[in-house]
Amino acid sequence: MLINIYPYRFLKQWLIVFLLILISACGDSSSSKQSNNTTDYTKNYPASNGGMLIDAMTGEPSGLIAMIAGESAASAIAGNIFNSLLKYDKNLDLTGELAQSWDISTDQRTITFHLKPQLKWADGQPLTSDDVLFTWQKVTDEKTRTPYGSDFKLVIKAEAPDANTFRVTYAVPYAPALDTWAGLHILPKHLLKDQDINTTAFARNPVGSHYYKLSRWKNGQYLKLTRNPNATQGQANIDSLLSRIIPDKAAQFLELSADNIDSMGLNPIQYARIFPARPDLNKNIALYKELGNSYTYMGFNLKRKPFDDIRVRQAINYAIDKQEIIDGVLLGLGEPVASPYKPGTRWSNPELKPYPYNPNKAKALLKEAGYEDHDGDGILDKDGKPFSFEILTNQNKEREMTGVLIQRRLKEIGINANIRVLEWASFLGRFIKPKEFDVVVLGWSLSLDPDQYSIWHSSQQAPGQFNFISYSNPRADKLLEAGRIELNPEKRMKIYHEFSKILLEDSPIVYLSAGYGLSAIHKRVKGISNPAPPAGIGHNTYEWYIPKAYSRTEINEH
Repeated sequence: MLINIYPYRFLKQWLIVFLLILISACGDSSSSKQSNNTTDYTKNYPASNGGMLIDAMTGEPSGLIAMIAGESAASAIAGNIFNSLLKYDKNLDLTGELAQSWDISTDQRTITFHLKPQLKWADGQPLTSDDVLFTWQKVTDEKTRTPYGSDFKLVIKAEAPDANTFRVTYAVPYAPALDTWAGLHILPKHLLKDQDINTTAFARNPVGSHYYKLSRWKNGQYLKLTRNPNATQGQANIDSLLSRIIPDKAAQFLELSADNIDSMGLNPIQYARIFPARPDLNKNIALYKELGNSYTYMGFNLKRKPFDDIRVRQAINYAIDKQEIIDGVLLGLGEPVASPYKPGTRWSNPELKPYPYNPNKAKALLKEAGYEDHDGDGILDKDGKPFSFEILTNQNKEREMTGVLIQRRLKEIGINANIRVLEWASFLGRFIKPKEFDVVVLGWSLSLDPDQYSIWHSSQQAPGQFNFISYSNPRADKLLEAGRIELNPEKRMKIYHEFSKILLEDSPIVYLSAGYGLSAIHKRVKGISNPAPPAGIGHNTYEWYIPKAYSRTEINEH
């Protein structure tokens, strides 16, 4: 799918027409159903078991072993199936999940985890420290194609002295250690010990230990989870979770309006324009807004010319109007970004500012790099070749619209950029992993710990690893290495502030925006924290419930 350049006046008209069509379509599709719905969802009922919660996903997981898939779609589903040793509570403090407690040695190098007794897998087999040791062995195995291995390879010794004890020792104190064990899903040794974890069928038919187990996966349509009777954390209230795969947000919204799904992430137009115009939707659906742990960026393939030239990257950074993207695409529901950390947190360097919109500065840098319009066609060229490249992104309307705005601004300074939109699995498999791209528009979800070694360190460039743009800077490498072993929070903060400064100057990516998480959840779903705690509304989904009076009478799994 190629998108040609839209003049700005036509882009604005297109956005208005798109909005009006979407409002009209949503109204037409749901009017009869909503008009007949007189249920009062404001009544309070005690927590109870039962019901099905249906949500929508834009992308289908490539598999459900998160360490291999390395994508948010996989983690979202797998997080309901697998446990980690630790987790973050609603206040973002670490607490035990499979571990009931842990001890840290006086030299800060050894952590001993004590597992809860009598843990079981969904198939009834015991879950022990041998499974934890096995998972560590897999994530650190050189044959395992995972972007997460580097964190765990810092462990110089791992052991399981008894069924309920797991111990790891690091060569030096490792600041993000506990955070890493809160992110690693523990896998069953008895089912995977003789299999290639990169290709195993287990990824499509997993056996876990968490609240839910996979019941059915219908390719391209949905994944259904049902309650796991052997869940290590007790029983969730809702019987089953159905995640429907609907790549287009407008189509998701139609399904929400028609009461065919209970939950979805909204885009800014839906949140700020359509909902206020639809009292029938506000009667049945609650909206939630919170600054997310993610940002959108445009990343360069630094192995390809001319993006190996810092002047070219900086010129493109100056040529893009980030506020225009925040206002035009996010409708103001976003924040400017100048570092790879959540705005307002201690890790985000307050002294850094985004590259200002300055097309004259961009043109000067490009001229310095040897690009001029020699033939008068409005496109810069060098050595007889026009400055033209392709921007790749996945099926995401916000990213597509962002690409159109970037495309127009680049055209103004003499760069011809085409936009190609791809389905997620194809995008990853054919372009990202083999690094067959010029430029991408994507997003990074951030962990609570500031360590981003796996994203930016020059050693993390193998196929399937996160540094797919091939960023390499010895100064940045040293800071990333130092930040991992610095336990003093103030000193650690200064390290990451300096790292962010180098990254901003190098411009391996163009920071575009940090958007708000905009969620719509049907009011039949109860138990949602409001206002949201620091961990967000999704911190206690196991406590959510659907009163019997509000349950659907018929479920169509399509």
